[in-house]
Amino acid sequence: MISYGIYTTWDSKSKELPKIQEFTTLIPAQLDKEFGFIVKIKKAKGEQVRFCIYHPDIPDDDGEVMPPFEGIEHIDDNEWKFYLGDTIWAPVSNKTGNWRMTLEMQGKVVAEKIFTVFE
Repeated sequence: MISYGIYTTWDSKSKELPKIQEFTTLIPAQLDKEFGFIVKIKKAKGEQVRFCIYHPDIPDDDGEVMPPFEGIEHIDDNEWKFYLGDTIWAPVSNKTGNWRMTLEMQGKVVAEKIFTVFE
């Protein structure tokens, strides 16, 4: 893990990763606050990683608790950097609590961080 905490806004269409603004696991519940971590994985070209973001029981538009956000990324470089993060969206009042972010490779957790979003 290279860095974790609060970042500049991430543009998912850009190859540029967001820039670290503050190393922390305490995240103020503010609209559009970007947080997460960046990892660098070496010598794993061709492998894949599974990422997962566990939200603190945030309800969806129907009032149901949102499932974790997860997916697969393919490593396409021998020195691969990856940003796993999220941002606070409206209403901010239901985003407080612990957010757990994990990155797995070959069934093993290779990076994990818990962020506490507070008002």
